[in-house]
Amino acid sequence: MSNRHLARTIAMQTLFVWDFNHRNNSDIDRIIKDNFANFAPDFNDSGYVKYTIDGIFEHLEEIDNYIRKYATEWPLEQITYVDRNILRLGIFELIHAEKIPPKVAINEAIEIAKAFGSDSSSKFVNGVLGSIFNDLPEELRKADFIPENEEEKPAEEIDDATITKEITEELKEETKEIDESPKF
Repeated sequence: MSNRHLARTIAMQTLFVWDFNHRNNSDIDRIIKDNFANFAPDFNDSGYVKYTIDGIFEHLEEIDNYIRKYATEWPLEQITYVDRNILRLGIFELIHAEKIPPKVAINEAIEIAKAFGSDSSSKFVNGVLGSIFNDLPEELRKADFIPENEEEKPAEEIDDATITKEITEELKEETKEIDESPKF
């Protein structure tokens, strides 16, 4: 697991605990410290978790408004704690984080959703973040920042036809798995 991916995971877990415990900002430093102690005691993230959490809190209303706008079928309060906070993390990185290519932000959020969310979380997160990405100004969509961390590389340029083909293939595989699953 890359260092930045681990930092994002700890940030998401911190947001989850914060949100689950009634969004008490005064507990946030303790939650971050506890998460590092429990999940990565020897890991030095160079302050990325704190930077991310502070940035999300600074832009929380704007970030939540993006969720409200792009997840129209789901009121914010009805989105699971996990999915809601993965979206917050992904939207912050997509819109506000410095030096993170937009496609890396989306891909990382999808990977965290696969690891921590339900079976449909990654598709939900992909749909919301993909819609936000598509509405970004052209210069931001094509941004190819130089990552601070060499482990993080910009996602390769993929056209819409390729994405549609990949999604279609994934859906075919899922349908096949469902059709082949044992019937009770």
